[in-house]
Amino acid sequence: MVKPLCFMVMPYGRKPSQAEAGKGPAEIDFNALWDRAYVPVITALGYEPVRADQDLGALIIKEMLERLYFADLVLADMTIPNANVYYEVGIRHASRDSGCVLLAADWSKQVFDVAQMRMVRFPLPDGEISANTAAAIQAAIKDGIAKLKDGRGPMHECLPGYPAGPTPEAASTMRRQLEALSSFQATVRGIRSLPRKERMSKALHLVATELRPTMHPVVALTLLRTLVGAVDRPDDWKHVLTFVDQLPEQTRSMAEVQEQRALAVSATGRLTDAIGALEELVRTAGPSPERLGLLGGRYKRLMESATDATERLRYLSKAIDSYEQGMQLDLNEYYCASNLPRLYRQRGRKGDEGRAQSTLHLVMAACERARYRGSLDEWLRATLLGAAFDGGDADKAEELLPDVIAEGAALWKLQSTLADLERSIGHVEHDERKQRLFAVFSQLKALAAT
Repeated sequence: MVKPLCFMVMPYGRKPSQAEAGKGPAEIDFNALWDRAYVPVITALGYEPVRADQDLGALIIKEMLERLYFADLVLADMTIPNANVYYEVGIRHASRDSGCVLLAADWSKQVFDVAQMRMVRFPLPDGEISANTAAAIQAAIKDGIAKLKDGRGPMHECLPGYPAGPTPEAASTMRRQLEALSSFQATVRGIRSLPRKERMSKALHLVATELRPTMHPVVALTLLRTLVGAVDRPDDWKHVLTFVDQLPEQTRSMAEVQEQRALAVSATGRLTDAIGALEELVRTAGPSPERLGLLGGRYKRLMESATDATERLRYLSKAIDSYEQGMQLDLNEYYCASNLPRLYRQRGRKGDEGRAQSTLHLVMAACERARYRGSLDEWLRATLLGAAFDGGDADKAEELLPDVIAEGAALWKLQSTLADLERSIGHVEHDERKQRLFAVFSQLKALAAT
């Protein structure tokens, strides 16, 4: 008798878990997870287990698409944010009306859209997949797979008539929604193009027009980011807080909304409240470079305002810890890393200068990569310039100077960063490089004054 096929979508080899410290293993042996946990369960459920990397050659796109469509069951391990896994799950959801089950370690956090879907959770205390861990995983997932394998996929469940053709009424309703969304987004683009001093009044007018209990979360997030981008004075942050507090509970509790609320709370002077909110968000929604960067920044502000030396050192250590965790999550996200060199030098422990230098190399590489890829981050230029000064790299500073002159002080955030650049020069010991950096700084200072 020919068994039905189960196609497993998952990473292979050893991969970083991206788990929060103390919540899960640092690394996962996905081959061991497949061999010791998944294969026995798939076999016990009566399926023939197949995984992509077992082929003699690379699984080309045509074969992958065929297997995703024709497999009787697809299982997908969503424990880590693996792009291939997410892509293949989307293909299966769109092509078949059932037979796709998502699995993940109980401590893992998924991205927003997938996090809303039904998922079988399992314990994963060790990444080596010991005999006890394998047995616990098998016990946790067997019944869950059996219960969810016949459930309808999201495309077929949400779109009546899919895939032959959604009902005319559904298509007409969606068209109206998309036209309204297009008009809304055009208004947002218009507000973002205004001089900063004019943005807040226009943003508040748009909020008054769009705010309603049934507002879509995407619209709410767009309005929130528009308000944050329109902030021109410290008092403007109260508008951000008022908007967040008026949102429906489900939208207000979203991690992205809570991040921006914590930023606004911090900007109104309530640093400890913001830190508490961010630490709770990291605990419940998981760590991210954005959250840990915000947390590090709040601790840095507490450090700068502390008058007691012991308290100042404690906040300095917490800021460094937060930024380090954020940097390790994604070396291409340069915000956390860019804050560390000055903090290492301020702490001054044995090895801190070496840490500062190695971190600066990461920052420069991440910034150059982002610049090459056309990143729209408004702080990219300023971060790259700051890293050159932090590293005592006179060659890089001189290379960037013509770009600063051509593009203007505002684009390079000179008003906000000149003080940091001057402090960085003070750490440079090589006299010739120090003099060259000071010459560049003098030209930047003159440019900012014009």
